[in-house]
Amino acid sequence: MKTSKTSRICCWALLLCVVGAAPACSQGESAPKTAATIAVPAELQAGEGKFAANCSACHGKGGVGTSQGPPLVHKIYEPNHHGDPAFQRAAANGVKAHHWEFGNMPKIDAVTPEDVDQIIKYVRWLQKQAGIF
Repeated sequence: MKTSKTSRICCWALLLCVVGAAPACSQGESAPKTAATIAVPAELQAGEGKFAANCSACHGKGGVGTSQGPPLVHKIYEPNHHGDPAFQRAAANGVKAHHWEFGNMPKIDAVTPEDVDQIIKYVRWLQKQAGIF
């Protein structure tokens, strides 16, 4: 059976999405750790719960994104590009779509600035586990 170049490209793209991107595929490296492979530290569990309740419907369990919102475990959201105050502003005011094509993010009235601080700590931990920074 002969496969088209487009079919092979789609298969490779799907494979990369499944394994978590190309860096994990290089020789001798293991897949990056994620919240699915290691336990969330006790001091971050409150942030994990607040993320699950207020963010995961759009940003996905473990911040991997959904069809409704972008992944927060992504280089774009690392601290040097989107610092912690950007997360606070996003929750308090909402955000106009600018990196992704998911539409605008609404403000999240259900969270306090203190809640967002806990969520940020959890998201930063997820990013570190994925090797983003």
